[in-house]
Parts: sequence; structure tokens; C-alpha cells
Amino acid sequence: MKTTIYLIRHGLTAANKDDVFAGRTQEPLHPEGVAQLVEVGKRLAGRGISKIFCGPLARTRQSAGIAGELLAAPVEAEEALTEISIPHWDGLTKEAIRARFGPEYPTWHDDPTGFRAPGCETIAEVQNRAVACLETIFRDCPGQNLLVVSHLIVVRALLLHYLVRPIADFRAIKVGNAQVAALIRDDWGGTTVEL
Repeated sequence: MKTTIYLIRHGLTAANKDDVFAGRTQEPLHPEGVAQLVEVGKRLAGRGISKIFCGPLARTRQSAGIAGELLAAPVEAEEALTEISIPHWDGLTKEAIRARFGPEYPTWHDDPTGFRAPGCETIAEVQNRAVACLETIFRDCPGQNLLVVSHLIVVRALLLHYLVRPIADFRAIKVGNAQVAALIRDDWGGTTVEL
């Protein structure tokens, strides 16, 4: 009894276009992002998606809502699917982060496993909470097809886990806005990733 989670990053936002770290800001989708989610909904139509889970921020809720309307599936927000917490970066361009916070951004970019900042999450912490959430979904929804909408960092961390790759490979995982991956759980508890 196969269980499939279709995993996507939210649709395009103005921050994505302008190289801004949106973080946990309540930024809505850009009109292009809305169009992307309409396409995702059309592409996943007929797959029998029974439920959609999303992060609590505006861009993931809006993305999930658009897909939910097209797929006639209920949407449930999960705190564990929210973006990484690096509050002092929220709303800043990457250039501004570099200028204000010295080595933080270069470390984040070049050594994702080594990134640490006071009061902030690490990628490993994001991965732990997101994997726990998906494992609960797999357990509670056996044999169903589901959609999970989250953020770039969360989706990358999840894909690394299910591909059995280290966090050091974080930058090697490319995830575009509204890009769909599939996590397929078999009867024996194994998970296949389709990118």
C-alpha cells in the first residue's frame, strides 16, 4: 500500500525575484507565483490527492490554498513546515546581510553545516522538525496521495534526508519555486525520491 507525498516549494515571491531573505515574513505570492501554483494544481489533478499540508506563513498557505481549490483537497497548516528561523536576516537583501553581519552569510553559503548564530536555527534543526512532521504524515495517512508545501530550506533538508545525503550537500539540491518532487513510501517502510 504505497503512500506518496508530493513535496513542493511555495510559488514565486517578490523576495525571490529581488534576492531578499524573506525568512518568516508574511510575504504573499507574486502574480507569477500564483500562476505557478495553478499549473501545479493542473499537473497533479487526477492523482487523487486527499489532503494538503503547508507551513503557516502567507506564501505557503496561499500556495496550498490555490492547489487545494483545484484539487478539491483540504489544507492543514503545520508549524514544523515553516521556514528556518534567522530573524535578524528577515527582509534583508543578501548584500545587506553580508554588510551588516560579517562572516555569517559566507559561512551560511559555503559551510551550511557550520552555520551557527545566537537565537537561530541550524539546518540540522530544521531537518529534524520537518522529517518528524513528514514521518507523522506517512504514519497517519497510509495508502494516500498527499501534497506538502514548504520553503526552499525545508524542502532541501527533507530531500537530503530521504536521499540519504549529508547536510554538506545542501547547496547541491536545486529546488525551484513550485517544483514538484515525490516521496514514495512502500509497504516495507522504504522511501523512493522522484525529482
